[in-house]
Amino acid sequence: AAQTNKFTLEQNITLTSSLTAAGAVYFFLLVTDLNLPLSSATMLVPIFTLKLNHKINPRMVAIGKYDGIHPCLTAATQAGKVFIHNPHTRGQRPAAHRLSQSTQDNDISLLNINQAVSCLTAGTLGPNTTGHTLLVGSQTNLLAYDVHDNTDIFYKEVTDGANAIVLGKLGDIQSPLAIIGGNCALQGFDFEGNDRFWTVTGDNVRSLVLCDFTADGKNELLVGSEDFDIRVFREDELVTEMAENETVTSLCHMHGSRFGYALANGTVGVYDRTARYWRIKSKNHAMSIHAFDLNADGVVELITGWSNGKIDARSDRTGEVIFKDNFSSSVAGVVEGDYRMDGQIQLICTSVEGEVRGYLPASKEMKGNLMDASVEQDLIRELSQRKQNLMLELRNYEENAKALPGVSEGESKMGVIPANTQLQTALSVRRATESQRAHIELNISTPNETIIRAVLIFAEGIFEGESHVVHPSAQNLSCCVRVPIIPPKDIPVDLHIKAFFKMKFHVFEITRQLPRFSMYDLNVDPSAVQPTGKVTFSINDRPQRVVMWLNQNFLLPEGIDSPDITFTALRGGGLLKINMQPSGEITLRTDDIDLAGDLVQSLASFLAIEDLQAEADFPIYFKELRATLTEVDEFHSVHQKLTAAMADHSNYIRNMLVQAEDARLMGDWRNMKKRYIELYDLNRDLINEYKIRSNNHNALLARLKSVNQAIQRAGRLRVGKLKTQVITACRDAIKNNNINALFKIMKAGTASS
Repeated sequence: AAQTNKFTLEQNITLTSSLTAAGAVYFFLLVTDLNLPLSSATMLVPIFTLKLNHKINPRMVAIGKYDGIHPCLTAATQAGKVFIHNPHTRGQRPAAHRLSQSTQDNDISLLNINQAVSCLTAGTLGPNTTGHTLLVGSQTNLLAYDVHDNTDIFYKEVTDGANAIVLGKLGDIQSPLAIIGGNCALQGFDFEGNDRFWTVTGDNVRSLVLCDFTADGKNELLVGSEDFDIRVFREDELVTEMAENETVTSLCHMHGSRFGYALANGTVGVYDRTARYWRIKSKNHAMSIHAFDLNADGVVELITGWSNGKIDARSDRTGEVIFKDNFSSSVAGVVEGDYRMDGQIQLICTSVEGEVRGYLPASKEMKGNLMDASVEQDLIRELSQRKQNLMLELRNYEENAKALPGVSEGESKMGVIPANTQLQTALSVRRATESQRAHIELNISTPNETIIRAVLIFAEGIFEGESHVVHPSAQNLSCCVRVPIIPPKDIPVDLHIKAFFKMKFHVFEITRQLPRFSMYDLNVDPSAVQPTGKVTFSINDRPQRVVMWLNQNFLLPEGIDSPDITFTALRGGGLLKINMQPSGEITLRTDDIDLAGDLVQSLASFLAIEDLQAEADFPIYFKELRATLTEVDEFHSVHQKLTAAMADHSNYIRNMLVQAEDARLMGDWRNMKKRYIELYDLNRDLINEYKIRSNNHNALLARLKSVNQAIQRAGRLRVGKLKTQVITACRDAIKNNNINALFKIMKAGTASS
């Protein structure tokens, strides 16, 4: 029984004294020393390996059945090309439109995009198409391509670029959409290239996935962006958002409402709706994540390909590694398909150097005979480490049991600190001084002068590496430790605190939440400039409920019983004034439109308000936006002029090249030399114009990002359907170049007001 249930017994032992603790340690060491069988690891068996003579761009790998039957590995490669590996129809040469045969491999066809590829995918787009459609995005265009017929389905200019792409059905829209995420914008096209979906998001989009997040039988769109948020859209309505602590580089649907995610700092994990099941962090970067059922239990595992070439599979419930393998170079992508055409779906992993491996789950017979050596070694290493730690803990219990100077015999036997010891925490706002920035001070103390040797704090998005250690020197030890905390933005953060006391191995743990709007101080400078921006809305709720929201989201002293309050923003300066009338009308005064939007969304969530209309006016911000819109028009005009000039120069070059060649054939060396000198000068001018055009394009993108963010900010001042209506109306106003209507919508929420 002890052997069978060793982990259950070890977890349920309560360490009530040094004697029982030591007994528990001895018991566990006894069990781990027994020759217990290790459980067989779930295995994937490699069944094929390919060496392609083309490099593969990371996160740009897909499988497509372009003739409706044969799966083809498709990936972006160097020099603005996409290769299609098709070993099933050898000897069939492609037509000569965009597609060409590779000179290095007869199974590979090359698709010339003629610009850097930023994303690609393949799937069913048209309602009556036989095979899959290949979709390739760049920073300026989206191509939908019929590989089987070697023809363009559509080729659309996308002003906001295409950083990520997903293909499928969204919400109540009947036809599948090719949805791209770019410069703070999301755009969806149907099989005819019609723009069927558009909305804005908080920052540049890096990842997309479709998932039935709300379990209503319809897909929602999950968007990962550079502002560290995962947003969920029901068509153009924002359902919810989850804050992470780095750029969200990858998303993948697992099953139901569960999805996996990867961050730029090496974190991967799994969410079920807004609840995070688990996460792990690596020093390497996750290049690709994919859901695949590798043990045939009906539940998919999270497959991750890493920048160091490692492939691992983790349980969707716990994050435990159940399989791993290694490439000699960074992983480029992980996909799945029946590549051998034998009725079995293989997990297909690719590296940036062009190596491709296919895996199948091991059969039951193989699982009984084969053991993944690396997993076995890891299990032995883990148990050895636990054994070593427990032996060290046991030795300390034995030392504590000995008589200590100044400690009674009873206390020495227990090896404990005074019974009334507690860990107390307090948060307070501290303004900037000459030597220190404005911050929140976390005060950790004990009531009975028990000495704190060190403090360890875990918090997402605040400390580098997500943890912070305070270890006072021996002469500065006391019963109180003060830690400055500077939240980078307004989000609630759980502070997981562990305090180490003077007695060995005594650790107290406590969790304290840092309120969302903690970097705002009640002390106001009388000479501070009054804010000119404001947002006004009405609620059907009591002032006491608003006071409850204030106490939950701000660091306030006791005794605040009125919603009329003024703060100083410590992070960016300026005032925040909140006022509530007896009628329920609330006015938020601040020049920071982002802060106003955060306050509206937070209050609406606290009061469970589904739809909220608001009137807003931010004169300083709107003035800057009007100037940005003027610059956008100017950059568009310059772009058109430069494009026309480049076309004229191209015609001149063509004519001069013909004249130079005619002079050469006729032996007119003088004219030939003259024409080639002119050609050289024109080519130099073209290069200079290209540089100007490139700088102009980058500046235009920056301005368009500001415009999209302005629409997003105007939407965040409203809630629910009214927010969606504002975003849609703003986009229509920009399409029609009606700037006055745009500002009316942003201020009043409707163009007719």
